[in-house]
Amino acid sequence: MSESLKQLQQTIGYQFRNPELLKEAMTHKSYAAEWKVKYDNQRLEFFGDAVVELVLTKYLYFRYPELQEGDLTKIRSAAVNQDSLAKMARSIELGSFIQFGRGEIDSHGGDRESTVSDAFEALTAAIYLDGGYEAAEKFILNIFERIQPDPRSLLATLNPKGILQEYAQAEFGRTPTYQVLQVSGPQHEPCFEVAVLLEREQLGVGRAQNRKNAEQAAAVEALKVLKERREKSAEELK
Repeated sequence: MSESLKQLQQTIGYQFRNPELLKEAMTHKSYAAEWKVKYDNQRLEFFGDAVVELVLTKYLYFRYPELQEGDLTKIRSAAVNQDSLAKMARSIELGSFIQFGRGEIDSHGGDRESTVSDAFEALTAAIYLDGGYEAAEKFILNIFERIQPDPRSLLATLNPKGILQEYAQAEFGRTPTYQVLQVSGPQHEPCFEVAVLLEREQLGVGRAQNRKNAEQAAAVEALKVLKERREKSAEELK
């Protein structure tokens, strides 16, 4: 096993009985095509998608016994979307452990939300197949609870642009504007970087495979900034 994959095991706190599963989970399709490898992580990604959803469904069901199906479904949708999974992946720097082909390396494939979120699902599946449900559950929740200490707050991320616009109009009498900073990556898998501005002040930056999702991600960051400012002002008034 490579030193990189040994380090990944230390990072996630799980030792594989079958290291080949971990190797497969960290093999991007571009590497497989370039080096004529017979496998990549796409099948594991398919499997891991279901495992992540099951683990977080169970977690939310017991975490919020007072919530009805509708709200639980909304929270789960936000918890398992690409943005959320990419945050979980980046918290363990997963992109640095993926094997890429030269083209993906040159286009910074390890920085793309789609790539790291897919790898997170593949890694989850590899852990499940190697160590069972409890091992996969522990892996996911160790990260999820650190990234999302209050999953109910994810409800606000379902329409962050709308929430930001209403708040900005009420508080400042202005509407936010969005500006594309750059578009990088290959044409078939671009990465949009978009900033949201309010009265010429940049409040947040979002990155995603399309402009719409990048704007949503930027709005989420802006709402965090504004929330921190409100809380700071409230503390100063005490």
